[in-house]
Amino acid sequence: MQFMASKQPENSLLGPESDSQRTLYPYVTGTSVVALKYKDGILMAADMGAFGFHSRSSSLFFSCFVLEVCCFKRPGSYGSTLRYKSVERMKPIGKHSLLGASGEISDFQEILRYLDELILYDNMWDDGNSLGPKEVHNYLTRVMYNRRNKFNPLWNSLVLGGVKNGQKYLGTVSMIGVNFEDNHVATGFGNHLARPILRQEWHENLSFEDGVRLLEKCMRVLLYRDRSAVNKLQIAKITEDSVTISQPYSLKTYWEFSAFENPAQGAIGSW
Repeated sequence: MQFMASKQPENSLLGPESDSQRTLYPYVTGTSVVALKYKDGILMAADMGAFGFHSRSSSLFFSCFVLEVCCFKRPGSYGSTLRYKSVERMKPIGKHSLLGASGEISDFQEILRYLDELILYDNMWDDGNSLGPKEVHNYLTRVMYNRRNKFNPLWNSLVLGGVKNGQKYLGTVSMIGVNFEDNHVATGFGNHLARPILRQEWHENLSFEDGVRLLEKCMRVLLYRDRSAVNKLQIAKITEDSVTISQPYSLKTYWEFSAFENPAQGAIGSW
């Protein structure tokens, strides 16, 4: 019996561009994550917006999007505009860790699948031990660097924090495996806009209330200055005993600053 390879019709949605490809373009992405150590543990903040991007290599994705919006009347936007408004980008990992991610949402979901398998394998030993935040962070650095070396990166910047045996841990890793730990970290525009605020105002004995106020100040600055930020955020807390992720809420803002009313005033060569 002979088997013939089926040929895709020329007018099919599946064209040559539907073949297996590397992650060259992020499609649905989240922006900054900001985290810090406080007196009893780790605090982390992230907004809930996710933006869609379009490239010439995404014809199948675009066709499916048009079908979704036009035929099923579902709200959404395309291009570099807000597409989803309720994307949770912080997740507890095992008993002692909390993970936040910026970047491609589908790659973040893949990382969560890896971590589910890691935690399950660890629990199967049933030896009374469990992976702490340092071990999980080291695992993530190896995963990100391994995928980078295969030229198939996971398009994310990750923040991993946690508490185990009274020791607080906070670290970050980029999509190419660059990693470090610190008393406060941020991804995306937060590296440029939030870290200066944290360097100036963070201190070791920060209370929970002061830590939340400091994170809200950082997120408010990001909302003013980062086009991808939205005014709907969550703040997560992890201590020795538990992990808590707040319900989404909005910050009070003030848009009447003169620099906002006429941002091009005094700019040379502006329109």
